[in-house]
Amino acid sequence: MTITITAFERSPDRGRGLARDMRVRWALEEVGEAYEVRLLSFKAMKEPAHLALQPFGQIPTYEEGDLTLFESGAIVFHIAERHAGLLPVDGNARARAISWMFSALNTVEPPIVDHSLARILERDQPWYEQRVRSLESSIRKRLDSLSAHLGDADWLDGAFSAGDLLMVSVLLRLKSSNILDDYPSLAAYVARAEARPAYQRAFAAQLAVFQAASAG
Repeated sequence: MTITITAFERSPDRGRGLARDMRVRWALEEVGEAYEVRLLSFKAMKEPAHLALQPFGQIPTYEEGDLTLFESGAIVFHIAERHAGLLPVDGNARARAISWMFSALNTVEPPIVDHSLARILERDQPWYEQRVRSLESSIRKRLDSLSAHLGDADWLDGAFSAGDLLMVSVLLRLKSSNILDDYPSLAAYVARAEARPAYQRAFAAQLAVFQAASAG
C-alpha cells in the first residue's frame, strides 16, 4: 500500500528542514520506505477534508490503506514499530529509545518552540527581553542535562534510533540562535545526524518543494 504524507505547499521554514513533515520524511528514508506527498495550502489545512485527517488543521498526516495518523511523533513511532532500523530489538533498549522519543517532544522541544515563536511574534512587546531570557534559561537547563548524558557518545543510547531522530529534529530549531554553539558535543551530535544519507535525502526533498513554490 502506498504511504502518503501531507506537507506545506509553501513552508514557513523556507525549506530549512524544520517543518514537522521533515521528521516523517527522515524516518521513512531511514527504513527505506517509499512515500508520496500531498501538498497543502494554509487554506486547505483548515478545510473539512483535511480536518477529517488532522483535527487541529496541522501537518503532517500519514495515510496507508485504511490507516490515518496525525502528530509527527506518533507517526515516527508507527514507522519505527513497523520497520526495522529505528528501534532496537532488545526489549530494554527499545523501551529506552521510546523514552528518548517522548523526552525530545515533551521535555526538550516546548521551550525551544516557545523561544522561536517569541523571537518572531513578541519582539514589539514590552516583556520581550525578559521573556526571551527566561526561555533561554529553560533551554540551557535542558541542554545541560542532555549534554551531560550524551558525553562523548555518538548517539543517546547505543545505536542511532528514533529517539535520536526526534531529538535532533528538535535541536535543529536552535540553528537560528547561537545557543547550540555553547554545547560542542550536542552540535557534533546534530552534525552527525545531518550527515546521514537518509537525512540528506529527506532534507533535499523538503527543500525542493519550497524551491518549486518560490520559482512558481
